[in-house]
This record gives sequence, structure tokens and C-alpha cells, in this order.
Amino acid sequence: MAESNPLEQVSLDRLRERTSVKWRRYDPDVLPLWVAEMDVNLAPPIAEALERAIRAGDTGYPGSTPFVEAFATFAAARWDWPTLDPALIRPVAGVIAGYTDALQLAAGPSGHVVVTSPVYPPFYSYLRGAGLTVAEAPLTDQLRIDPDALDSSLARARRESPAGVAVLLCNPHNPGGTVHTRAELEQVAIIAKRHGATVVSDEIHAPLVYAPAQFTPYLSVDGAGIALHSASKAWNLAALPGALMVFGHEAADAHATYAASPHHWPGNFAVIAQTAAYSQGGPWLDSLLTALDANRHLLGSLLADHLPAITYLLPEATYLAWLDCTALGLGDDPAAVFLERGRVALNSGLTFGTGGAGHVRLNFATSGAILEEAVRRMASVL
Repeated sequence: MAESNPLEQVSLDRLRERTSVKWRRYDPDVLPLWVAEMDVNLAPPIAEALERAIRAGDTGYPGSTPFVEAFATFAAARWDWPTLDPALIRPVAGVIAGYTDALQLAAGPSGHVVVTSPVYPPFYSYLRGAGLTVAEAPLTDQLRIDPDALDSSLARARRESPAGVAVLLCNPHNPGGTVHTRAELEQVAIIAKRHGATVVSDEIHAPLVYAPAQFTPYLSVDGAGIALHSASKAWNLAALPGALMVFGHEAADAHATYAASPHHWPGNFAVIAQTAAYSQGGPWLDSLLTALDANRHLLGSLLADHLPAITYLLPEATYLAWLDCTALGLGDDPAAVFLERGRVALNSGLTFGTGGAGHVRLNFATSGAILEEAVRRMASVL
């Protein structure tokens, strides 16, 4: 099992040699379970594709066709997405740049965007930096979409924003790994249309869904929306940023408007790596999902044994667990306490917006030994 488990192939000593932010932000005695980066080697098909490119001096400008075709084939096979139109897919420099551009297109340069909190912190910082106003529609305690909250927030945004309104959805949701059902997405589409809002769906965690949950592409429900996809999370390619902006079959006019203006593309290595991921990385991804599935259950067992007061909702997707630590009495920012006293780095729930106080986000895409040591350290602070 250890040979086929991508999470058990890199020792802690080797991980500490890495120069990425995950391993260099904190002191060497800290176990970093925070930023969305997995403790894995590069999937062999991706490594081989990049090595061939380097040997060939293939460092020029990227071409889009293989990237788009590889994703479309992957999406059709994995998610049964019959309405996906490759002609409505645009390569973009990265997911954040992509959804920021999409939201400015949908809501106007000074429009209002509703997000479902607690949610990925750049949903706030980058949108505000682009001149958009961010409003919240908090999720339920089970991290599911609250239709009443979404309706109320969109109504308020529409009153305050004559420029335009949009919804930025996270599907699957980060943090916590909720996989929005088709019925839930249909409700989102109905509510958004009631208020004249376009939905932009960040779907970069879509390949990381555990059975029996099933990923539903938002555009298969609402053809007027826009979605962002990338191989970056599922194949650990943060160093090679790139993404695809996918327009629904009813959003041809928005696609034409977007395509008429110049935008940054991903670099050639990103295109090569992500094309290899989508076209040849399926077996590696399946091994990874098996390992992550085991780890999400291992984390639950460890918390039950060492920190039973923590509320842990078993993720349906992603490797980013959302832990409710309010019963521990560690204040609004337990991540700071776990770092100072336990030497474990987690994401502070406060950065995820409303609903984040007293919570932490924990990245369980690591070896079982590191996960066990991290939970023991967390328990030691009590």
C-alpha cells in the first residue's frame, strides 16, 4: 500500500528541503498543515512531460488546444458533462485572476458579489482589490447553502448596486469539502436569476470528491453561468499556475465580450503540466483519492481520541478539513494557540469571513504519521 500511496512517498526530512511557502514560512520545528499544498511527489506523467519540454527547450509561448481538449475529455468522462462546449473555454493565467475577471464581466467593475461564508480568503481580498464590493450569505452549521440567506443577500446587493450583482460559488466548498448537490445548485440558479445575478463557480477542487458524493458542474444546471477549472489542486501544481474559464452554453455573448479583450494566459509549462494531468493523470489521481479518503477518516478517529470536543464534519471533497474548536475555550483564533503552544500551523478561521471565529482549517494531505503527530501536538495545548 505504501508504494502506491502518494501521501506516503516523501519523508518529513525531504519535505523540509522544499522551498515552497508551506515549508518555509514557519520555524523548522513546526508541522505545517495549513496552505493547500499536498505532501506528494509530482505525478509521473506530469514529471515526464515537463522533463521532455525542458530537454527540448520548449520554453516558448503556450498553445491552448491540447489543454482545452484534455480538460473537456476528462470532464466528460468523470462528470458526464454533455453541455460542455470546448469553443466556450478560455485558458487564463490562474484561478483567482480568472474569477476576478469573470466577476468584473458579470457584475461590472464596481458591482457587488455575494459569497457563501466561511469561504476561501482570497474571495474577499482579491475582489475588493479589484474594486468589487463583497457581501456574504452565510452557510448553515452543516456548511450547506442557505437559500434564504442567499436570497436576502442578493436582494440587498441589488438595492445597493445599480452596476450589477453576481454570486461567487465555491463548488466543492473550501473549507470543509461540502459538495453541493444538483438540487442545491438548482435553487442557487433560481435565486440568482430572480435578482438578475450571474453565478461564477470556482470548481478547482472538483476532481477531489469522495464516493458516494458526486460533483455536479454548475454549468450543467445553469447554462448562463461561468466556471473556473484547474488541475492545480488535484495534482499539486500551485507552482505552475493556470486555469480554464468555462462559459455556459447560454453565455456565448459574455464569452465573446471576454474574448474581445486581451487577457493573461498561463505559461507553457503550466499548459504542458495540466494537459498531462487531465489526459494521463487519472490513475495517479485515483490512488491519491484512496489515500485522502483514508486520511479524512483517520483524522476523525484521531480527533475523537485526543480532541473529542472538536466538531469535525467529514469532508465530501478536498483535503481541507474545517474544525470547530469553540468548545475548547481557545478564543476566536485557536490557530494562533495551536501554533504557539503545539507547534502546528493551521489556517485561522477568522480569515474565512463570517462563521470562521473559533475554527481552524487543517490540510490532511500528508502522511499518516505527520497527521497523527499533529493531532497529538494540538491536544497537548490543553
